Amino acid sequence: MYSRIVKLLLVLALCSGSLFPAFSQTPAGASTADQLAKLQTQVTAAQSSADNAWMLVSSALVLMMTGPGLALFYGGLVRKKNVLGTMMQSFAMMAIITILWALITYSLAFDSGTSFIGGLHHIFLRGVGLTPDSDYSATIPIQTFMIYQLMFAIITPALITGAFAERMKFSAMALFLILWSILVYSPMAHMVWGKGGLLNASLGGRFPTLDFAGGTVVHVTSGVSALVCALYLGKRVGYPKEAMPPHSVVLSFIGACLLWVGWFGFNAGSALSSGPLATSAFVNTHFGAAGAALSWMLAEWIRNGKPSALGGISGAVAGLVAITPAAGFVKPMSAIVIGLLSGIFCYFMVIKVKNWFGYDDSLDAFGVHGAGGTLGAVLTGVFASSAINPIFKDAQGNALPSGAVDGNWHQVLNQLVGIALAWIISIVGTLILLKLVDLTVGLRVSREDEVEGLDLTQHGEEGYDFAS
Repeated sequence: MYSRIVKLLLVLALCSGSLFPAFSQTPAGASTADQLAKLQTQVTAAQSSADNAWMLVSSALVLMMTGPGLALFYGGLVRKKNVLGTMMQSFAMMAIITILWALITYSLAFDSGTSFIGGLHHIFLRGVGLTPDSDYSATIPIQTFMIYQLMFAIITPALITGAFAERMKFSAMALFLILWSILVYSPMAHMVWGKGGLLNASLGGRFPTLDFAGGTVVHVTSGVSALVCALYLGKRVGYPKEAMPPHSVVLSFIGACLLWVGWFGFNAGSALSSGPLATSAFVNTHFGAAGAALSWMLAEWIRNGKPSALGGISGAVAGLVAITPAAGFVKPMSAIVIGLLSGIFCYFMVIKVKNWFGYDDSLDAFGVHGAGGTLGAVLTGVFASSAINPIFKDAQGNALPSGAVDGNWHQVLNQLVGIALAWIISIVGTLILLKLVDLTVGLRVSREDEVEGLDLTQHGEEGYDFAS
């Protein structure tokens, strides 16, 4: 698109002397080559400005997913005595992870290093300025890329809090997620998206894993780690004999809708430009969410005789999770299929599998993010099309098949390698970190504090004052 615009402008410039003589006057000594070079510079600057504007808007949209989106979604799902404590966990990540990112984790994720982890050249954001890094994006400042990726680093650990909602100390949560961001998120982000990463598909990784916006990096790591947390901490007091329904589905409904809107920045922004690939990811995101919302509600309707609002929003989030790795690689009809399958699959994981094994994943972080991210990553290998994103090319620059629908069944194996690494790192890393935090500050609140609620015991305030 941009090349055609440039050519058109060049033709107009060359013809302007005969068609528009008033505009053909140029400074003395200026050659046609100088004029063309100046025009090319102006066109490049315009493209950069457009891309940068879209990326800054996308960054804001992704931050909105954590606060208010996830904070409201999770906050409404807990009992009212824990609403502030739960929302504070998401809010705390917005502050804590931002500082951590500037100090070290951006460097560990995106600096050149080994196949598994980045180096330390960018600690304290050294060298992260206002010029582009062509390895990541040639049209936006590297500082824009940095702040955009920060928003992913914020929401990923915040997702884990859904598994241990209503029973972990605030201090333990903060320490655990700081360590988790350094030792689990940063290596996974580097392997999939960083220079020299083992799984990096665009920069020649050993096992090129297609993950457009974070299926493995964000959702598999957070979802699997959430399951480990739920198993390690054990069940909430009274679970499952005592009913623990959401205290406000209205809050969760608003939060889920904000997540849906913010996800356009999450997925379409991952194109790192405002071009056609962003459009493709935008469309696929919407279609995937809609498909999963419908299939979850339909499954619920068949089983219970009626669809619920909670089921509808849960399905939408499941579809958004599953389409995330595929958003910039598949066609719209494939996105609908991924959405339909993920809605049914995540419903089964939440309703059946959790009950079979009896673990207390409070807000179904594993059932939606771990399961949905895993399924989405596999289906990306199946439905990826070079017609949408020719990420693989031969020595002559010709597009090679992307996924199984193109004839590249080997890509499914690459996806499984990426998924397996994400599962292993998440399980091992989370177990070690939980044990370490448990031995130092202790993980779980006392039984008395849990019964009273985290709002009062951890923060000294209540979400609702019905007496005033």
